[in-house]
Amino acid sequence: MKRNTKINLVLLFLVAALAVLPLALGLGDHKKEPFTGADAEAETAITELQPDYEPWFSPLYEPPSGEIESALFALQAALGAGVLAYYFGLRRGRRQGEQRALEREADGALSDAAGKSTAERD
Repeated sequence: MKRNTKINLVLLFLVAALAVLPLALGLGDHKKEPFTGADAEAETAITELQPDYEPWFSPLYEPPSGEIESALFALQAALGAGVLAYYFGLRRGRRQGEQRALEREADGALSDAAGKSTAERD
């Protein structure tokens, strides 16, 4: 097995473990909503410490439901992943193109040198 294949399998296993372990170990079972975001956790902690706390500002857009909020977050994550994938693909393509151009130049120089040596022999 190649080294890159081993690394990819280890990373895939780690990602799967990060996704499954919290569910398998029952983390968050004592909470009403066990896997809420960090914003909700912070809001709960602040209201427990200082019940009369007033936020400095309110959101520009408040989605009408949690499902729409989740969909917008997923769309944001997908767009970000698409931009990153495009960037890394573009960099890899450019690097491969440069490498092929260098190989063509080297092949051309070798064929020119071989052509000159046969002409010199005649």
